[in-house]
Amino acid sequence: MPLDTTIPSTIPVLDVGDFLAGTPGAAERTAAELRRINETVGFLILTGHGVPRALVDETFAAAARFHAQDEATKLALKVNAAMQGYLPLRGSTTRSSPLSPARHPNENEAFFVKRTRDDATNDGRWPADLPGFRETALRYYDAMDGLAQALLPLYAMALDLPPDYFGPRCDKPLTSLRLSHYPACAYGADQFGIAPHTDSSFITLLAQNEVAGLQIRTTDGRWMEAPVVPDSFVVNTGDVLHRWTNGRFLSTPHRAFNTSGGSRYAIPYFFHPNPDTVIECLPGCTAEGEAPRFEPITTAGYMAWFRGQNYDHLRKGKA
Repeated sequence: MPLDTTIPSTIPVLDVGDFLAGTPGAAERTAAELRRINETVGFLILTGHGVPRALVDETFAAAARFHAQDEATKLALKVNAAMQGYLPLRGSTTRSSPLSPARHPNENEAFFVKRTRDDATNDGRWPADLPGFRETALRYYDAMDGLAQALLPLYAMALDLPPDYFGPRCDKPLTSLRLSHYPACAYGADQFGIAPHTDSSFITLLAQNEVAGLQIRTTDGRWMEAPVVPDSFVVNTGDVLHRWTNGRFLSTPHRAFNTSGGSRYAIPYFFHPNPDTVIECLPGCTAEGEAPRFEPITTAGYMAWFRGQNYDHLRKGKA
């Protein structure tokens, strides 16, 4: 089937309800649509996902509660080298993308929840005076992991691979939940809530909220507003899947602002393969006689490079 290279005027909607329900024929139909979207846009709006709206709302409320604390209280949980804990306002600068040459710090703060292979303690970095915060964050974390795992067969089928192809390569994944706060801000030239970038992930799952602010860059260089669709997730391909598919699935640049006059919160969940999974060109992602575009690298190796570029506390004196 020839590739449909039409650039859409908005982010496409993908309903996975029938696929998740096991409706006959739904997997093939949904995988074909997923392939088309990832080869032309790299972003989609996911509906029919089955994640309770109440849990999403509780997690947004938990993010707001955390960031309402005073700065000293939050800094007692300052982010560590494993990216667990509180990242202060302007604590990151997007250096991994050529689309953000000004290198202004990002106008957001965040609390990171990150599992290790053995537990979900977040290295003890949990607020002491926010009852229920930890429990809500971990319930949401589990829901996102369950959704990402449920989608893996669909991504495999979209690449003409066996449905279980990604399962053993992602059964102990590197994952992270970021509870972000974008305060009201008067942006100067080349300043952003988060500057233009691509995600490091296999996929990113971003629950929709009522305050718009996300923009994606189309393949013809236009910036497109992400519509706010209730009870949906914005899902995008990240750099790991882009490399794995030899560039076939797009890792699309995006950026965020907050021009609402109030606070804006975001709760993205980043899903990566196992740390020791080698990311190298997948079967069927090169033409005959064509060399792969990217050198093989483990998930852990790519993540170390990406974080070292963008997070100030990990740069260790780099210019």
